[in-house]
Amino acid sequence: MKKFADSFHGLKIALKHRAVRVQCVLGIFALIGGLIVRLDHYEWLAFIICIFMVISAEIMNTAVERIGDYLNMEKDPKIKAIKDLSSAAVLTASLGALSVCIFCVVRRLLG
Repeated sequence: MKKFADSFHGLKIALKHRAVRVQCVLGIFALIGGLIVRLDHYEWLAFIICIFMVISAEIMNTAVERIGDYLNMEKDPKIKAIKDLSSAAVLTASLGALSVCIFCVVRRLLG
C-alpha cells in the first residue's frame, strides 16, 4: 500500500509542473476529438495508450530535470545534454501520439 501512496504523491507533485498539466490538457482535447469523430474500440485503445505514454514521458522528463537542477544549479553542458535527451523522449512520444491521432481522425473523416 505504501508504494501506491508514494506513487500518488509523485503524481500530485508532477501535476504541479506546467509541462505535465499541458500534456494532460492536450490529452483531454484528444479524448474530446475522439468523441467527435466516434472512434472504434481499437482506436480508443490506441488513443488512451498514447495519451498515457506522453504524460508518463513528461513526468520522467520532469524528474530528470529536477535531478539535474539538484546536482548542479549552474549551467553544465553535460547536465544540459542529459536534459535534452530526456526532452527528446517526450518529443518522440508526442510525435508518435500525433501520428496515431492523425491516422485515426483522417481515417474517420475520409472513411
